[in-house]
Amino acid sequence: MAKRVLVKYSGEALAGESGFGIESKILDYLASEIKTLVENKIEVGIVIGGGNFVRGVSASKGGLIRRTSGDHMGMLATVINGVAMQEALEYYGIDVRVQSALEIKEVCESYINRRAIRHLEKGRVVIFVAGTGNPFFTTDTAATLRAIEIEAEMIIKATKVDGVYDKDPAKFSDAVMLEKISYEQALQDNIKVMDDTSIALAKDNSLPIVVCNMLREGNLLKVIQGDSCAVCSKVFN
Repeated sequence: MAKRVLVKYSGEALAGESGFGIESKILDYLASEIKTLVENKIEVGIVIGGGNFVRGVSASKGGLIRRTSGDHMGMLATVINGVAMQEALEYYGIDVRVQSALEIKEVCESYINRRAIRHLEKGRVVIFVAGTGNPFFTTDTAATLRAIEIEAEMIIKATKVDGVYDKDPAKFSDAVMLEKISYEQALQDNIKVMDDTSIALAKDNSLPIVVCNMLREGNLLKVIQGDSCAVCSKVFN
């Protein structure tokens, strides 16, 4: 069983049916799932996107807002989500730290690798926000980077589907879920497990990526424990 993992959520995951903002019921559910991991002595890092508020690429369309500024807006959106997740986890009695790639000392800690690892060793959940701190990099890439830096044994991309499919299951009824896939296949066949930069980074550092359905209760723990009943897709060499 993995002892240290990084879980990646999209910002849209927090929005629920509305597609915007934060739905308390979803936030509560995600916090309860993370609580289960902590209770099983698993060290957990979390990265959450900001798409439920703003995406840099979308914000910069039309030219009014530069891409760099749009991406900084997206980074700030991830801070909002990180603070919300911190509150939800603390409600369940879990010790949490939020670390930001941008300095916002009144709200959270700045990201320091050694401090993050020490928090994890003490059983605290660490939520990494503001992406990598650089424009033009997605939160997928930030998640892979932080997972490597904290020496996580796997990165779990928690989504609304059971795993990786050969085509979009929402559009094609004959889509087939791939139980296992190599980094090379994901890149060559343009299978959007995560963005290409994050997959290449995972490949270079032999970091397994597991894609699973966050809405299947208990699935995160099953994935980490290597339970044969876990519903997921695995990306590795």
